[in-house]
Amino acid sequence: MSSTNPTDPQTSIPSIILTPQGVQNPTWHATSLAEAAAFEPAGVYTVGRTFKRIGVLLFEDHLNRLEESAALQGIPVRLDRTAIRHALRTLIDQSGYELSRFRITVPQAYPDQVVITLEPFTPLSPAVIENGVRVVTTTLTRHNPRAKATQWMQARKSATESLPAGAYEALLVSPEGFLLEGTSSNFYAITDGKLHTAAEGVLPGMAQKIVFQVAPAILPLDLTPVRADQLWALDEAFLTSASRGVVPIVMINTQVIGTGQPGPTTLRLRAAYEDWAESHLETLPLSPG
Repeated sequence: MSSTNPTDPQTSIPSIILTPQGVQNPTWHATSLAEAAAFEPAGVYTVGRTFKRIGVLLFEDHLNRLEESAALQGIPVRLDRTAIRHALRTLIDQSGYELSRFRITVPQAYPDQVVITLEPFTPLSPAVIENGVRVVTTTLTRHNPRAKATQWMQARKSATESLPAGAYEALLVSPEGFLLEGTSSNFYAITDGKLHTAAEGVLPGMAQKIVFQVAPAILPLDLTPVRADQLWALDEAFLTSASRGVVPIVMINTQVIGTGQPGPTTLRLRAAYEDWAESHLETLPLSPG
């Protein structure tokens, strides 16, 4: 594999393909995961980030979801989890990135292969947590939402590229008018002293798993979504993703949420999330070769 210079934005990010015949280099070159998505084969995927350079969170759950997504898409796959861990660690070591964001893809046409692509990762700015973000709703719908399929990356592109100025994320609304999830995140609302989030019609997120672990010690969890026409009744709101953790929401469309500042319960949940993550990191192993 050719070396990379993570300080040069024009440098191709590292990517490899694990095959039964060994490791291969892809024929495409890209400077980001977003750009690489246009070249990588269609299939199912998972995305995560590293901590302390070679630490990962819920990696086994990532791989479980990858196999579950494959089953939902009719892709026969059984992952070599040890080989994937070793390959990701090698890619990180060769990249020189201090922190990385990775995508692992199983191609529909080649279910015995695994594509691993890496880009440098920059954590959220403290200002995002301090000030919160604005999100908007979208009419975009998701087919087979429990499967993390590459088609979704292309389908959501129009929604993400057409976000109004200052909008951080787009939220999907069910035909019945319920707020379901973001295009790349899970959505939560706090009202009547309960934490609401959709359990059906959404992709179960890795960060969501952590929220479900830490939330009951802070407030009751109610797995029913809130309505898009009752935003005025929300006390707080936030989104989560494996790369970003807990992100406070202070406005949905033109409706200010709560006081217009990140809510105290959201910040407690974020702190609990960060503590949980710190104590559950897995160190990726070196390849024996």
